[in-house]
Amino acid sequence: MNRHVVTLAALISCGCPALAQIGNPAGMGADTRMTEPGVPAPHQTNNQDRLFAQLAAAGGLAEVEFGQMAVAKAKDDAVKEFANMMVRDHTDANGKLKALSDDAKIPLPDELDPDHAAARDRLEKLSDRSYDVAYIKTQIVDHQKMAQLLAWEISMGEDAEMQRFAAATLPIVLHHLHRAQEIQAALTGAAMR
Repeated sequence: MNRHVVTLAALISCGCPALAQIGNPAGMGADTRMTEPGVPAPHQTNNQDRLFAQLAAAGGLAEVEFGQMAVAKAKDDAVKEFANMMVRDHTDANGKLKALSDDAKIPLPDELDPDHAAARDRLEKLSDRSYDVAYIKTQIVDHQKMAQLLAWEISMGEDAEMQRFAAATLPIVLHHLHRAQEIQAALTGAAMR
C-alpha cells in the first residue's frame, strides 16, 4: 500500500490530536442554536458540514450508479470485482450519510450532478477494454476528490457525528483508490508510483 495512505490511516486510527479534534465552530450559520454562548447545541452543523454532506452524497450516488453499470459492461474480472465493491461499500456509506443528514436536516441530492451525469454519458458510449480503462480512470479521480473532501470535513466540520463518519470512511476510500490504481496499472501496463 502507498506509504502516504498508510501514514494517513495510521494517524487517523491512532487518534492524532490534530486530526482527532471533533467540532469546529468556524463557519456556523446565523441560525445555529447554542446551549450557551459559543457552544453549539447537539446536531448543529456549520456551512462546511452541509456542503460536505451534499458533495459526499453526490459522489456516493455516482459510485453506486457507475458501479452497477460496470458490473454489467466491464470485461476484465478485476474491474467487475472492483465495481461490486463500489456498489456494496458506497451503498452502505450512502445509508449512513443519509441517516446523519436526516438528523441534521441537511437535504441531499437524489440524482447525479451535472459533472457525474456527463461522465456517465461518456462511459455509456464505451465498450470492452476502452470502457474498463475509462471507468477505472474515473474511479481514481473521484476517489482522490473524495479523500480530500473527507479530510476537509474531519478538520473543518462542526457536527461531531459527521466528522466521525468522515474519519471512519477515509481509510475505506483510500483503500478503494489504491485498488483502482493497481487495476489501472494492470490494464495499461503502467508501473505504479
